Amino acid sequence: MTRGGARNRSGPQASEDSGRSDRRGYVLTALPAEGYDGPVPDFPLPAPSARELEVWEEAWRSPQACAWSLPSESWRAATVAMWVRVKVRCEDPDVGAALLGQLHRFADQIGMTTAGLAEMGWRVAVDETATKRQEKAAEKAPAKSSRDRMKVVGGDG
Repeated sequence: MTRGGARNRSGPQASEDSGRSDRRGYVLTALPAEGYDGPVPDFPLPAPSARELEVWEEAWRSPQACAWSLPSESWRAATVAMWVRVKVRCEDPDVGAALLGQLHRFADQIGMTTAGLAEMGWRVAVDETATKRQEKAAEKAPAKSSRDRMKVVGGDG
């Protein structure tokens, strides 16, 4: 039986902003917010459904796919495929709790949850260009008065 030592998710999560993390050299790898635009690998499990292939394609456009595509992480594709298969099965409204639990577990393992991202040492980078574009659009948009937002309801008189 294992004794002592660090446990997965025990204690407070490391933070890039803390002094302790700074002393340990803890830095998260930034994944581009716009996602991965490289080639999508073939689905590695047998007999995929059309829906599984659709979800597989969507997953490989996520920021996390940038990390999965690295040669050192290529082993993770099989886990991503299992997540896809379980995710599709969880779309059934009568899915059991055990399968939902497995979905969450796979999502953690591939960095598709907030906790999973932190566990992998990843973070999604802030898209500063998009943020500035939104700020400029908000400045240009004319302010609407409450009168402009009122809706006239039809009546008899």
